Amino acid sequence: MLRILTAGESHGPACIAIIEGMPAGVAVRIEDIDYDLKRRRTDFGRGGRGLIEEDKAEILSGIRYGRTLGSPITLMVRNFDFANWSGEMRIEASTEPEAARVTRPRPGHADLAGVLKYGHDDIRNVSERASARETVNRVMAGAVIRQLLLAFDIRIASHTVQIGKIKLSPRPYDFDEVASVFEKDPEIRCIDPEISQQMKAAITGAREKKDTLGGVIEVIATGLPVGLGSVMHYDRRLDGRIAQVLMSIPSVKAVEIGNAITGAAQSGAEFHDAIVYQKPRFVRQTNNMGGIEGGMSNGEDIVCRAYLKPIATLVLPAKTVDIRTHRPTRAAVERSDICVVPRAGVIAEAMLAAVLGQALTEKFGGDHIDEMKRNFESFAKSR
Repeated sequence: MLRILTAGESHGPACIAIIEGMPAGVAVRIEDIDYDLKRRRTDFGRGGRGLIEEDKAEILSGIRYGRTLGSPITLMVRNFDFANWSGEMRIEASTEPEAARVTRPRPGHADLAGVLKYGHDDIRNVSERASARETVNRVMAGAVIRQLLLAFDIRIASHTVQIGKIKLSPRPYDFDEVASVFEKDPEIRCIDPEISQQMKAAITGAREKKDTLGGVIEVIATGLPVGLGSVMHYDRRLDGRIAQVLMSIPSVKAVEIGNAITGAAQSGAEFHDAIVYQKPRFVRQTNNMGGIEGGMSNGEDIVCRAYLKPIATLVLPAKTVDIRTHRPTRAAVERSDICVVPRAGVIAEAMLAAVLGQALTEKFGGDHIDEMKRNFESFAKSR
């Protein structure tokens, strides 16, 4: 089974990702990994951390002469900011005074639940791992798995559809238009230039007010075969698996597949996609279901949206209680972003790639990419 394991703390020495279950023979270029890391690092609502980190990937195992070996793939990005945090993040036993501990949890963050669950008296023991810096690992791994998908002409792209109250007009978006949005608009990644400027102004306004903003990103996968996922068991349904990984992205609080929210107010006759036969395959005249029916891909584009809450770390911190004294206070202030919505798209792409890569290897699996391709082509011919 294709799976990802990540390790590392936000201000520790490095971010690590391990990919297990990749077939041998998949072409991988480190430039493609670095490009996705660049997309994760770049946007308009970014905080000061982006000025410190370079986020260049290193491949430690599993790839030789540009192709996967079939063994676990280990990827690493060094944290340049560790040089500024080596004391706070040292491995050896600490004698630091209680005053150095973080004891004021941020509402909306993992801080309080984490220290209560794991028995810590210092919130940093939780916040270091809960930090969105962990998504560097996911983007690295997703960039490698995308190369497996590309071998089957499956592509993934994303764009920004809402920041704060500023929304892009809903319509079916052309995949190539979405795929090129970063090159045209790296800061916001909205396909409408006028709406992009309004979104940028909203972020500027939030920064001036010392506040944060959430929003919505849309991620699309195209070129998919019919039958990824399963109708047989709840935990193998493709839409359930996609929803889980998108919900795992920090700040994401809701996921939509297809036009589900609009469809909730429509009748069945209005919502469901008519089927026609256009040789050599069955197609839908619309795609309200977002490319998934009965937990399985139906051959149309998979379309998902992730809804992100505003970031929990505020310059003007919210009311909280000190975990040591139990007295009312204000939450701790950490260096943070104003809006992460544009960068969330590439993280969502990585997570969607991980699920589709898993489903693809389950359906057409082989020890080598050529074996998978033979299985894939045989299935396509039989349908």
